[in-house]
Amino acid sequence: MFLQGRYLFAIIFLSITGFVGRKMYLYYFDTTPPVVTIQGFEDEKGYSGDVQGSIKGSSKYKISHVSMWLDGTAMHEEFKVNRKQFDHPISIPCKSITDGRHTIKFEVVDATKNKNITVVEKTFYTDNLPLQASLVPLNSASKASQGRCLYIQLQVNKPVRSAIINILQNQYKFFPEYKNSSILEAIVPIECEQEPGDYPYTVEVIDYLGASLILEGKMHVISFPFKRKNLNITGNKLQTELEFTKLQEQDLEEIMDKLAKASSGEKLWTGVFEVPIAMKGITTDFGVIRTSQERGRKVHKALDLVADPKSVIWSSNNGIVVLKDRFTHTGNTVVVDHGCGILSLYCHLLDYADNIQVGQRIKKGHPLGRMGMTGYASGDHLHWEIRVNNVAVEPMQWTQRWN
Repeated sequence: MFLQGRYLFAIIFLSITGFVGRKMYLYYFDTTPPVVTIQGFEDEKGYSGDVQGSIKGSSKYKISHVSMWLDGTAMHEEFKVNRKQFDHPISIPCKSITDGRHTIKFEVVDATKNKNITVVEKTFYTDNLPLQASLVPLNSASKASQGRCLYIQLQVNKPVRSAIINILQNQYKFFPEYKNSSILEAIVPIECEQEPGDYPYTVEVIDYLGASLILEGKMHVISFPFKRKNLNITGNKLQTELEFTKLQEQDLEEIMDKLAKASSGEKLWTGVFEVPIAMKGITTDFGVIRTSQERGRKVHKALDLVADPKSVIWSSNNGIVVLKDRFTHTGNTVVVDHGCGILSLYCHLLDYADNIQVGQRIKKGHPLGRMGMTGYASGDHLHWEIRVNNVAVEPMQWTQRWN
């Protein structure tokens, strides 16, 4: 009996010692952050009325306290827990805060010496108004010429998850006219080859609760009298260009398709676009049907601009440089992404500006290079091109205000 008592005492003593030792080890050396889960709130989801949820957490040692902020304002700061596990309800008064985007942030701190922290952020939208939207009438909103753009505005009564126009078997997104604007705008490119006539379209608007609204309209495509021209370039210019680059026309088109799809969803440009050179004339208009001995029949979907020799070329508007390379037909080429699928191209450059790099965010007027005749060119000029969702359109339309 005495031996059994000693064994029992030893077991109890070792258990207590192990428990205390583990607790001391966790307190001084554990670096594992608390495990935290949020229920009732989903990222990028819309809510109306007051929303109920919960925050759950656990720690190997124990949780010291929990803090919670809504849009940077403390709702609960260092709420004491002092347990290994906890489960607390959360209530967000969505009716009493403005409709729109909000961020809720939780910070859970354990009670170890290291004060391990877990931070969780959730973004959500409050949406307490019934969805309303209407097309804004503009003088030219119902018609556009071949090779130009259709500009459409949409008035909404609150922030929406998405607004899309379905037209010409394609979809184009609406984007805010400016940050937090209730006016949304969409720009629809019309191919040079698009048949003239009337085309119906629908606009689908979806709010953050999933409610949708369908609007209908009709667009008229007007025929444009594109010119014809023969292009004569002495020597085998395309073959000569292979000494400088192996990148062909098809390579540029593949790159442009990727750049259009990866275009920034943010509207980067402001106001009208500028002609990107101190222009003295236009040698080839947009949409001219050109015939040459090396390339056959091609529609020239850009403007060829001339100026003084070696004139500086600048960005026509704010954006991000997304391409700087040489191709056999366009020579030294720079592409600027202006956001929302709008890209501008500057081709045949003699050389590049010293401070221009891919990924660089630039302002309207930032130097890109100098006018030259690299690539398939018969003389010094700038080939200036604007594409909307990778459809080339008349650049001069972008130098005027939409009306």
